[in-house]
Amino acid sequence: MPYQPFSKNDKVGRIADWTGQTYSDPRLAKKYQPHFGGGQQIYFADDDDGNYQLVDASRGPVTSRVKTRLSRMGPGRGPWRGRQGGRPNAQQAMMTRKNPRSQANQVRSKLQGRQDTRRRFDNKNSNMKKRDASVFVQPSWEILEEMDFPRLSKLTLPGVEDPEDLLVCGALEYYDRSYDRVNCKQGKILQQVNRVHHKVTTTDDPIIRNLSKTEGNVFATDSIIATIMCAPRSVLSWDIIVQRVGDKLFFDKRDHSDFDLLTVHETAIEIPFLDDPANSVNSPRHLALEATYINFNFSQQVLKMGEQKYEFPNPNPFVDKDETNEVSSVAYRYRKWKLGDDVTLVVRCEHDAVTTGPNDKPQFMTIKAFNEWGDPKTTNTIDWRQKLDVQRGAVLASELKNNSNKLGKWTIQALLSGSDYIKFGYVSRVHAKDSSKHIILGTQTFRPKEFAGQINLNMDNAWGVLRCLIDYCLKLPQGRYLILKDPNKPLLVLYKVPDNAFSSDDEKDDDEEEEEEENNDDGVKDKQPSNEAQKEGGPTKTA
Repeated sequence: MPYQPFSKNDKVGRIADWTGQTYSDPRLAKKYQPHFGGGQQIYFADDDDGNYQLVDASRGPVTSRVKTRLSRMGPGRGPWRGRQGGRPNAQQAMMTRKNPRSQANQVRSKLQGRQDTRRRFDNKNSNMKKRDASVFVQPSWEILEEMDFPRLSKLTLPGVEDPEDLLVCGALEYYDRSYDRVNCKQGKILQQVNRVHHKVTTTDDPIIRNLSKTEGNVFATDSIIATIMCAPRSVLSWDIIVQRVGDKLFFDKRDHSDFDLLTVHETAIEIPFLDDPANSVNSPRHLALEATYINFNFSQQVLKMGEQKYEFPNPNPFVDKDETNEVSSVAYRYRKWKLGDDVTLVVRCEHDAVTTGPNDKPQFMTIKAFNEWGDPKTTNTIDWRQKLDVQRGAVLASELKNNSNKLGKWTIQALLSGSDYIKFGYVSRVHAKDSSKHIILGTQTFRPKEFAGQINLNMDNAWGVLRCLIDYCLKLPQGRYLILKDPNKPLLVLYKVPDNAFSSDDEKDDDEEEEEEENNDDGVKDKQPSNEAQKEGGPTKTA
């Protein structure tokens, strides 16, 4: 285009007009003329529509000529078939559109539709409800470290040696093999088993307190270790207390926490129950309680209750002499791992049942249960009653996708305890809207090591995540710390918390001291140490 000078004060209309309507109307011809350069030639955009043609095989606008031709064909004949019923010739196929502007509009609408679809895909989580943290973070807590999941997923610690058994306690019941024949047509109603199962944290375990004097320098339970190892798989928030006492580390769960509740559809792409009200049977809190209830009752119902037990030399350390309630079938195995660089880990592991293997050799089992909690049409899941008997692998793959973190922790607990088998039960609601009645639809058994490979669980990475966290905590001074999974971001945050945080012992001691001071006639205050365990080199007690 030739250069045409202009002034900044001049009125400039449209920069470009692609419709051609402006210059077709003589009344609008002077609208975009510049206010300078009288006598200069004004340049206009030519209409180039007549210089090219778009070839299109689709049916064009029906003209009067075409209508006459179609009327001569008679009924039952298509527009491309003549009297001889032949194929269209080249002249008929090469029909041109008279209005290319309409085709440009169609292309523009298609591109706009693709952009809208891409925008909806990119913003699928923009309106997601913000999750709450498992514990209220005080403003005075100091952030020491943030560990994001991409870095944790790259850690590895190969060559961890086999553990050494320190002590085994408790008694186990034998597994009832009749439940292996349960199917969807012959299901069994899930019963409520009135038994007591002790979920004691690390520092409340009397055996761990004794072992801390002679064995190891890092102590925890199998559920806490499995949670740390599977941290990169987790989505919901959780927290663990870390106590540094001398040169020893103790990992504890917090008092009155939901640490032992099982998650439901934690790793699902779409969570249909996220916005349900709190009083709904499908609210996240109620589903977690329901899943925990099903898991415990199933693990006890499939046993031969009331028959002979497999007893270990040491009794259950958590049973009181005055306790009248029946205790669940459980065995506690205290094991020691050497992780190198003078790091020795002591873990309390659990077995749920025992069965007889070849040569009547006892084989230990870990028993867990999946639960179907809603209508498959509304939850976008597989209908167990239709697919479980014929496509059990598809059902298990769906559970792995929706509950990857929970399944990984179960597998790690079975590997840590040394169980020979891990058995899964499939438990569904009798009615989709009633969360009080359930039915067992089937069972499935795996070897823990083989199953870990099937679910892509890398134990070298799991040990690497644990070792990284232990190494960092061992460098900290004595005190109490908190590991928190961020509720809305894939990272772990390590906080420095006060020594009396999350502990109810100090409050009880203060109340007792006030009562003693009031009842003392001489006015002499008898001070009792609030934490004798710290003086002895042991940890403080947290429930």
